[in-house]
Amino acid sequence: MKEIIRKLVEAWGPSGSEHQVRDLIRAEVEPYVDEIRVDGMGNLLCRVGSGGKTAIIAAHMDEIGVMTTFVEPKSGYLRFTNLGGLLHSTMVGGRIRFEDGTIGVIGVHEQFGASRTSVPELDDFFIDVSDGADGNNHIAPGSPAGFWRTMEERGTRIIAKSLDDRIGCAIAIEAIRRINKNTPNTLYFAFTVQEEVGLRGARTAAFGLNADVAIALDVTATGDLVRNSKMTVRLGDGAAIKFHDTGHVVPNAVRSWMVNRAEADGIPYQREILTLGSTDAAAIQVTGAGVPAGAISIPCRFLHTTSETVDMGDVEACVKLLVGLTSNPITL
Repeated sequence: MKEIIRKLVEAWGPSGSEHQVRDLIRAEVEPYVDEIRVDGMGNLLCRVGSGGKTAIIAAHMDEIGVMTTFVEPKSGYLRFTNLGGLLHSTMVGGRIRFEDGTIGVIGVHEQFGASRTSVPELDDFFIDVSDGADGNNHIAPGSPAGFWRTMEERGTRIIAKSLDDRIGCAIAIEAIRRINKNTPNTLYFAFTVQEEVGLRGARTAAFGLNADVAIALDVTATGDLVRNSKMTVRLGDGAAIKFHDTGHVVPNAVRSWMVNRAEADGIPYQREILTLGSTDAAAIQVTGAGVPAGAISIPCRFLHTTSETVDMGDVEACVKLLVGLTSNPITL
């Protein structure tokens, strides 16, 4: 499973430009699904099974990134805007990659002046893509880019950019393989677009499917950092079952369904109450006449940086919980 995780996290796919990730996922799951298609938004929809109740399992393909807005006429430095929730305090010296492979480095005005002790505004940053040749800049305004860093391993820990939410995609892929078309339900695995800019893909992916229940797969924060917010989720303690976040109150029936499955299968789990952020489930739950929705969350440190960190024990627990929920008849 680590190899597919590596492929996914090192793939290029900022919000609105998920096509490379979608092609990668499609090649991995096509032999194990009954139907596969891409909708008008660019979501990859994969059906497994055709009986019982219908469930949507959503994981988003996009990652936070930037889009160029202006080229400085003399220096060739690029100005940019955000694609998703950038953390300004982490950007100086960060590397970004454009679709053609060009690597840029993010700089800031007065790096050893005011910017050294305060968090700069977005307008204070710029991207250097100079190549030392003729000084001409071939990156035009409107070019998207994602942050760049290779995946590393430290014991059972995976450290990478875009684990939010490529790790959710990897869990869905592994579950599809293990189910291997053996389910009494109708499952729609939705690999969604543009989650980081407003849960946009999930809204259209769920439309018209008339699902009985939905499960989002996404990362969540942890409460095990120094002087961190008080939160029960810890890295290495198992799958996190969502109870509440800022956009989603999970119905009692859905969270009980998940907790009971975890306990029946002996899967380590934690209760997640997130006070900042939400997932695709928040958008799916208000689609059509409403869809009961929950989430399986993967504990993750250093969110929205190039060193997001997860534990493979938690990842395996999330896979087992998802397979258990979807391989047995859905009784909600």
